[in-house]
Amino acid sequence: MAKRQPEIRIARAYNPPPADDCYRVLVDRLWPRGIKKENLNLDRWMKDLAPSTDLRRWFNHDPQRWDQFRKRYFKELDALSDSVSEMLNTAGERPILFLYGARDEQHNQAIVLKEWIEKHAEALK
Repeated sequence: MAKRQPEIRIARAYNPPPADDCYRVLVDRLWPRGIKKENLNLDRWMKDLAPSTDLRRWFNHDPQRWDQFRKRYFKELDALSDSVSEMLNTAGERPILFLYGARDEQHNQAIVLKEWIEKHAEALK
């Protein structure tokens, strides 16, 4: 039996939360400034799935470094497949909502994480 492709959505932590039953996961290593923990209504904060501190600092949200950031972050995620699988299993059939704090909605780690999971979905779970 084929494994179900997880439904993954992405939202900025500073935007109003959607009123749905997603499994809500913060994928930042640092807590978003100015947001109270109770306001995010998280199921989980997965710091370990965020880019390493060194990679985050190197990238510094510079769109010119995006392609290289993606490659480096993919390598980090390759070593974290057990954590990703565990998160997917915990979410079950619920859609997953990755929350991030970056201002740039086109160049952030949640996009790369979603892409990595979709690419590796058959091997996960």
